[in-house]
Amino acid sequence: MKKLTTIAFFAVGLFLSISAKAQSEDSEEDRSYKPLTLKLNEAGNKYIRFITWHQIWAEDGNLDNDVDPQGFTMRIRRSRFLAYAQISSRFLILTHFGLNTLTGSNADPIGNQATDRPTINGPQLFMHGAWTEFRVSQNDALYMGGGLHYWNGLSRLTSASTLNFMTQDNYRQAWAQLGLSDQFARHLGIYAKGKLNKLRYTLAVNEPIVNGLGSSAAPDPGTISYSGRAVANNTAIGDLEPDDAGLIVTGYVDYQFLDQESNKLPYRVGTYLGKKKVFNIGAGFFNHGDGTVTVDATGNVSANDVTHFALDAFYDAPLGEGAVNAYAVYYNFDYGENYALGTTYGTGSSLYAHFGYLLPEFTEKGRFMPYLAYSTRDYEAFENAGNTLQIGANWFLNGHHAKISLEYRSTLNNYTGEEPDRVNGLVLQTHIFL
Repeated sequence: MKKLTTIAFFAVGLFLSISAKAQSEDSEEDRSYKPLTLKLNEAGNKYIRFITWHQIWAEDGNLDNDVDPQGFTMRIRRSRFLAYAQISSRFLILTHFGLNTLTGSNADPIGNQATDRPTINGPQLFMHGAWTEFRVSQNDALYMGGGLHYWNGLSRLTSASTLNFMTQDNYRQAWAQLGLSDQFARHLGIYAKGKLNKLRYTLAVNEPIVNGLGSSAAPDPGTISYSGRAVANNTAIGDLEPDDAGLIVTGYVDYQFLDQESNKLPYRVGTYLGKKKVFNIGAGFFNHGDGTVTVDATGNVSANDVTHFALDAFYDAPLGEGAVNAYAVYYNFDYGENYALGTTYGTGSSLYAHFGYLLPEFTEKGRFMPYLAYSTRDYEAFENAGNTLQIGANWFLNGHHAKISLEYRSTLNNYTGEEPDRVNGLVLQTHIFL
């Protein structure tokens, strides 16, 4: 209760300070947003665009336990900088770097891994994206690019923009390969993208990382791990040859029935706040041959193909004086029989859906959008499925450019045997991007 009081006090104080500031401001102040763009010609079709954003959390991961290590935490959830340049209609270059999830527990004393304690992550800035792209066709039918990219397959949420979520954050299982075969949801590879009338598509061929989460060049007997590349990288073992587990193929297509969305960047919009009328149905897949390795009790090694697919639907449109946002997705994950890494990754299925409504404007101080989300995760490695309920709201001070979000989350993790307690958490977020 003490920790809940802290977050509530912080939320009320923040709201009151913003309200007081808004009351004292000139009502004629220009609050419109102009992109940070450096024009390179008079027409403005040659330019460099800069984007920077911070998402700061005041979080209590377990409201029911005052001594739980998931207790009250201040967190820099994301701090990012992105720039892309279009100096010809034929090619584009993009660079994106930043940090994620900096807390008092993992911050380094002087920011350069000055301690060898395992909880210290060391250098905090890293490359999130670096790719070049060329337009192949005369129209928008085909573009090709390569590098460390975010043109992901599987689902809309797998390429979600972190700038304009409808909920406070993304559905974690949507990033089904994060850290297993990629660097923080970005793969090294080549991609093709385009639009054919109302059909938008992405297809990529990627190289997996060697040192993924839970990987080992010599997995223990009786285990299954995402170690295909790590094992094959050294020598032939069992049915794994050195050139196995070397390529990933992934893709996503969606048909856009109503307004058409931009295909310039891969970041899928969470909600347009009533500025568009969008209805899309999509499908995607991910395949990594020999991605995981199973070692039986006697030490025999066998490889498993990793294959996922997803079906989803997205609707975002004005409704009355407000706007509605709805999304639903079904995932089927196959990492190999009984694979699991914690309760985040696992062979099995998952359902996720959310719904939000942007209320009609009733004050000049901003717009209010309550939402509800629910998800289930049913993995082979556990006898019983897990689920999560999210109840939250966004207060848009200046659209997605400045907003405050508060979300309550209640999670029952997957389990075998006795049912564990639900974990109930609360997060207050401030978000600004320019």
